[in-house]
Formats: sequence, C-alpha cells, structure tokens
Amino acid sequence: MQGKPYLDILREGGGILNTVRATRQASFDDLLTQARTWLHRCLEHGTTTLEIKSGYGLDRDTEIRMLEVARALNEKELPSVVATYLGGHVVPPEHTAQRSAYLDLIESTAAEIKAHELAQFFDVFCEEEAFTLAETERLLTYARNLEFGLKLHAEQFTASGAAALGARFGAVSIDHLEHIDAAGLDALATAESTVAVLLPAVNFHLGLEEVAPARKLIDADIPVALATDFNPGSSFTPSIPMVIALACRLLHMSVAEALVATTINAAHALHLGNEIGSLEPGKRADLVICDIPDHRWLGYTFGWNPVRKVVTAGNMVLA
Repeated sequence: MQGKPYLDILREGGGILNTVRATRQASFDDLLTQARTWLHRCLEHGTTTLEIKSGYGLDRDTEIRMLEVARALNEKELPSVVATYLGGHVVPPEHTAQRSAYLDLIESTAAEIKAHELAQFFDVFCEEEAFTLAETERLLTYARNLEFGLKLHAEQFTASGAAALGARFGAVSIDHLEHIDAAGLDALATAESTVAVLLPAVNFHLGLEEVAPARKLIDADIPVALATDFNPGSSFTPSIPMVIALACRLLHMSVAEALVATTINAAHALHLGNEIGSLEPGKRADLVICDIPDHRWLGYTFGWNPVRKVVTAGNMVLA
C-alpha cells in the first residue's frame, strides 16, 4: 500500500513466500476451518462454484494437504469446489539453487495428485521471479501427458509470450493478461476454447496502473471471465459484486459483459459450461437473488453486498 512493487516484495521473501511459511505450519484441520469460513463468505456474496488452487505449500506434503482440504469441502451448504494444482507458483527458498530439482518435484507430485484424483487442473505462474517460458512449457507438456486440464498465470507484470504458449497448448483458461501483446491476442483469438480470466481486484488492491485490455479481448471475440483471485497477498476479497463494479470502472466492461463474464464464461473456464453458468433446462439450478431494481445496479453500486438469497442445486442455502 506504500507503493512497493509486488515483485520486489516477492524477491525479499514476502508475498507468496510469506504465505507459504504459514501454510506449511498449518494442520489439515486448521486449513479446513479457515477454508470453510471463507467459502461461507463467498457464498454470501453469490458465488455458487469456485476454483481452489494450491500453490502455497511448494513441497509435496503441503500441496497434497491443501488439495485434500479442497476435496473435503464438498459439502451441501457450501459452494461447489473445483481443485487446481499450482505447484508451479514460485520456486521455494530451499530450491533456488536447484531449480531443475524443483521442476522434478512438481512433476512427481503432479503424478501422485492425478493418481489420487485430487485436482482436475494444473497451473503454472510464468513470470519474472516465478517460472521462465521454457520451464513453463516443460511443466505444461508433462501435465498434458497426465491428462490434466491446463491453466496458466500469464503476462501479469511482463510480456513473456506465455499467453501464446497457453493458447498453443489448448489451456482451458489463462489468468491476468495485463501485459499481453499483439501476438498473444492473436493467439487467443485463434484458440479453440481458451478463456481469458481477468482479475481487476488485483489491480485495485496492488495499485497497478496497467490493467488487462478487456475491450481488445472482447472485440477480438475472445471469451472473457472475471474472478476475485481471492488470496492473501494480492486480492483479499471474496466479493464477486465488487469485482463486477471494478470491471466496469477499470476494464471499461459493460454490466452485461461483466455478468456474462462471472456466469457462463466463468463456467467454461472450469470446463463446466454444459452444467452451470446459465438458466437452462437440464443445468444445475444455481440461482442468486439480489436486492436491486435491475442488473445494471451491479455495476453502478459498490462497497455493499446486494445478494439476499442463494440457491444451489435447487436447494435454498442462503435466505
């Protein structure tokens, strides 16, 4: 909040690495209690399905423990959970001089996670202070061979070519994209079904001037989703209504575009577009009822929660 660059904080052992230290010390029950509390808060703000990424253990045991917690959260009164293995978040301190050994560890852990069906997706953070384009390609290749769905953190702070790489690999979704270049846009425009997931709460929280080019993405017919990116370091909010308001202001999206981005396009970003994300016969009955006169108020108002009732799978879970 004092203007220190995010990557500088990471280089000095803060940010993600600070959370890693706390997560490694937490028991399964500690993580489960915390996760259940925040899932209730997500539900109160209208989220009926969410993705949980690991990535805050960066060792075999903690990554698996986080994903076991995600699986344990399959409870009727909570949002539905989809799990993603993000061992490729950053390189932990004990492996900074042995990057190749850490890549080996990610791969062996991924194989174990797949064997136990702990995660549907595999994600990598391609960025300075995280993983190079070549390392990212290696990890995506391995994960694709294991038949994971692929995801990617790309072009958040620098233009790396990761968006084009993700499109070439058929990634289900690519997050961030603040610094995507013309080649990356062209690659996403020709990709078969990759969803661009934009995270304006990160820009708001970190005070970043560069935002994802939502208008260019939409004008190129690239499907755009919105998410909170709820995490301890760069976006500590469970509120999708706030994200919609930020998308309208920072990304210049219309309210209708933001609603599509938080419903049907978000569902496709989890390979669930045929099951949820719109009100159609045969889909799961997930409904959010808001205290507003019409849909445009979701973009017009901010800083309060308009959600009054939530139905998941036909059951009233918040009233």
